Amino acid sequence: MKTKITQFLDSGLLDRYVVGEVTPSEIKTVELYIETYPEIKDEYEFLQDTLEIVSMSNAKKVPNNQLSNILIQLDDKPVIKLTQPKKRSPWFTLAASIAALIFGSTTYMLYNQNQALLEENQVVVEEIFDLRSDIDENNRMLENLNSEFLKLNNPETEKYVLRGNARAKNLKTVAYINPVDKSSLIDVISLPELPKEQCYQMWVELQDKMVSLGILDETDRQLKQVPYMEDALGLSITIEPKGGNNNASVENAVATIPLKVKDN
Repeated sequence: MKTKITQFLDSGLLDRYVVGEVTPSEIKTVELYIETYPEIKDEYEFLQDTLEIVSMSNAKKVPNNQLSNILIQLDDKPVIKLTQPKKRSPWFTLAASIAALIFGSTTYMLYNQNQALLEENQVVVEEIFDLRSDIDENNRMLENLNSEFLKLNNPETEKYVLRGNARAKNLKTVAYINPVDKSSLIDVISLPELPKEQCYQMWVELQDKMVSLGILDETDRQLKQVPYMEDALGLSITIEPKGGNNNASVENAVATIPLKVKDN
């Protein structure tokens, strides 16, 4: 904006406009700039004042008898009656004001409608983005479910159901173990409620030790991947202190099941 104003002032067009040395097209250009930019309007008024001062300083004094000579000459000439310019009727001014109000109101209404459309478009864009994110997330979930389904239905996958003893009659957990692709999945079906200071912990039995497969939680009702253990002999679920234990409390076992051992 500043560059445009500076270029106009440097062109000298405003100076020529003040002294009347411009073409009709240049007059329109200058008047448009004067109406649009306050800086140019200030410069125009300054040039006008300057020109008036210069004109007054260079003006010659009229001789004293000049006015008498002019009046004598006018006495011999016919008098031309000057007519006052017609004033615009009040209805024209009123109509112009109403038209301006209608134009302003229409412009404001269109601006508001445009803003509303922009906001609606932004909402639509955000909804499309969220929808795409949901679709991607659903696709990932379907891929995971399909992968788990394939594992569960793989002929090499062995299914082991651990049922609770007298200490946890309603306990039921299913283990899916595939020794070919070396994967293990746990599905918690039901777990009897325990005191807050206790938890259920699952173990895999090896030749000389018990290795933890993690804590079982009733709220985790979905297939859960657990580490696959080579040469596992069996699975157990014990009751341990809250947070789990490093060593299995065999005396607190509530479910056990041997695993099939393949001969080499």
